Formats: sequence, structure tokens, C-alpha cells
Amino acid sequence: MSRSERSPLLLAGLLAAAGVAHFARPRTFEAIVPRSLPGTPRAWTYASGAAELALAAGLALPRTRRTAALATTAFFAGVFPANVKMAVDWRHRPAPLKAAAYGRLPLQVPLVLWARGVARNSGGRA
Repeated sequence: MSRSERSPLLLAGLLAAAGVAHFARPRTFEAIVPRSLPGTPRAWTYASGAAELALAAGLALPRTRRTAALATTAFFAGVFPANVKMAVDWRHRPAPLKAAAYGRLPLQVPLVLWARGVARNSGGRA
């Protein structure tokens, strides 16, 4: 299996693990849901977990990979406000936790680029 074939599967695995985590430990994720969103943090946590699982499934299948990769690109950009909220909320926590929260912010850029690259390598133009 070549690197270009592994890349979408690794991204799918990352999303699947994150999706499962949203259901296994929802309180962790509820805390970073921006309060300006309508509804409950639990609903947003479950919805984002389900979205991650659906995106993972789409990335795993060559037939739906390009569309799923484009959707994943948008998803990674869309969850950025939650990462900002986490960084703001955790600014007074111990250094390792604060570093993890701040580290999530620039991590979104390579994730967006990775998903975009998967879309490009899956046929057509992205």
C-alpha cells in the first residue's frame, strides 16, 4: 500500500477515534462547545462525534473519498471556534494543559491541508 493510499485511511482512523471519544467521554467535549450555539452542549458533542464517524466512513471508501475529504476540510475549519474556546478557558490551567489547549490551534492548519490533499489525490480537482 502506497503512502497516498494510506493517507486517507490514517485520516479516517483519526476521525473515527475522535468520533468514538465524543460518545465515550462526552463531558470532555461539552466543555469546549461555544455557549453561543443553540441547543445543548451534549447535542453538539454527539452531532460532531456522529459527523466524525460519517466522515471516517466516507474517507475509507474510495468511491466517496473525495466528497468526504472536502467535507472533512470544512469540518476541521468549522470546529476551530471550539479550539479557541478551549484555549481561552484553559489559559489559567497548569502549563501542560495550557500547552495542549494552545497546541490545538495551529494543529487545525495541517489537518485542513491533509484533508484537502486527500481530496486532490482522490480524483478531480479540490
